[in-house]
Amino acid sequence: MKIIGNIIWLVFGGIFIALEYFIASVFLFITIIGIPFGLQSIKLGILALWPFGAEITNKESAHGCLSSFMNIIWFFIGGVWIFLTHAIFGVLFCITIIGIPFGMQHFKLAGLALTPFGHDIR
Repeated sequence: MKIIGNIIWLVFGGIFIALEYFIASVFLFITIIGIPFGLQSIKLGILALWPFGAEITNKESAHGCLSSFMNIIWFFIGGVWIFLTHAIFGVLFCITIIGIPFGMQHFKLAGLALTPFGHDIR
């Protein structure tokens, strides 16, 4: 079911979400300061390509101050808007019974879009 869910996700909008993340990461890589944020954007883009079956876990070594500081910067730069977009799409998809699995994937992406530093995708 994961493969079918990922294919349907990709065809009906997942590719556009992933492209937005990848284009944003290219712009973030232009500056040296934006490289860590570009890496997180690529992580979100890869998850946006194949979200079914992916699990988000906390990194064991990421309980430091740097991870929290980077999450705060990410939140104010654009993380809140990405979070709101995924949350709104999640609510819209969950209105119908057929869309509930896709809404749940948007909620998973929303959680990671709010604080991407200190998380790992498996």
